[in-house]
Amino acid sequence: MTAFKEGDPTTINRLYGRSQGKPLRSGQQDLIDRLLPQIAVPPEGPVTAERLFGFDRPLHFEIGFGGGEHMAERADMLPDHGFIGAEPFVNGVAQALTHVRDRTLANVRIQHGDALEVLRRVPDGGLTMLYLLHPDPWPKNKHVKRRMMNDGPVRMIADKLKPGGEFRFGTDHAVYLRHALMVMRRFTDEFEWIVDGRDSWSNRPSGWPETRYENKARTVYGHEVWYFRFRRK
Repeated sequence: MTAFKEGDPTTINRLYGRSQGKPLRSGQQDLIDRLLPQIAVPPEGPVTAERLFGFDRPLHFEIGFGGGEHMAERADMLPDHGFIGAEPFVNGVAQALTHVRDRTLANVRIQHGDALEVLRRVPDGGLTMLYLLHPDPWPKNKHVKRRMMNDGPVRMIADKLKPGGEFRFGTDHAVYLRHALMVMRRFTDEFEWIVDGRDSWSNRPSGWPETRYENKARTVYGHEVWYFRFRRK
């Protein structure tokens, strides 16, 4: 993922922290060595459905997929759509590859690393849906510029979604929530908030699979979780 000067979607510094936790088990390492190269996003050139999957199809993009539960479930729901997931944390990539293998998902491509490096190579208007679920909140004031929900990344998200495309954002962090909504208020010309009362943001919508981070936030920490859907005008 990439950091930006405010309002500038071209300046590159990374937005994520560590990239590895516990050592991978042998089976996980085998997936990284053998399966990932087969379904990795190409390192250069345009990122299109035709290039990734051989023909045009609706294209989805998930920034920071964690363990890949949401991406795999959505890909299973929509086998005729293409899914790109980006995650810098190698343990999460290994878990996502397990889902891809076990579900035999032919419609998933993975970027192990910088999400926005890949996103900027998607043609403008090339995405049907984009997901940002439980991103790192970077809660300290000195780290605000590292948050994905800032003007530069949101401008790029708007550019890459086609008219009528959907941006889904979820968090359990109250400070990040307030910051994100403040940012989105600056994009009312680009996005329409899909909302119908409090239930729209306090209950997980149909077709929005639960992530393990969301489950942990609820069951372990007792956090409230908020869900937001924005339609590209």
